[in-house]
Amino acid sequence: MNIIPGRLDSPAVRQLLQGHLDDMYATSPPESVHALDISKLQAPDIRFWGAWQGDTLLGCVALKQHSNDMAEIKSMRTAPEARGQGIGRALLQFLLKEASQSGIKQLFLETGSMEFFLPARTLYQSAGFNYCGRFADYPEDPNSTFMTKTLE
Repeated sequence: MNIIPGRLDSPAVRQLLQGHLDDMYATSPPESVHALDISKLQAPDIRFWGAWQGDTLLGCVALKQHSNDMAEIKSMRTAPEARGQGIGRALLQFLLKEASQSGIKQLFLETGSMEFFLPARTLYQSAGFNYCGRFADYPEDPNSTFMTKTLE
C-alpha cells in the first residue's frame, strides 16, 4: 500500500468521497454533516492523501490546518471492500506522523455520536485520542462527538 498526496481528480477518489457524503447524510441530520466535498478539500489549508494498492483506492484522509500548531482530521474513509484490513489504522498512523513532522501539537476531530460511528470512535481512542469539547467553529450538537490528541 502506498499513501500518496492529492489525486482529487481521480474518479476513484471522487467515488469514495461521494460514498462518504452519502453515508453522512443517511445517518445524520443535514445540519450535523461536517464532511467536506471535493471543492472544500481543495482549499489551501487542507492536505489530502489516498491509500492506493496499484490502481485501487483503499482509503483516504485529510488534514485541515487551523493554526501553526493545531489541525483537524477530515475525510477519513476506508473503501467498503477494504474494511477490516487495517487501512484506517494505517492512514491514521500516517497522519499522526505527518502532523507531528509538520509541527502540529494538537490534533482534533469531529465524528458522529450515533452507533454508526462507533468503529471510528473506537479506532481514535485506541490511537490515544480523548473526548473533548467542541473546537474551532463547530456548534454545540448532540449528533457530534469531539476528540483530541496532543502530539509530541
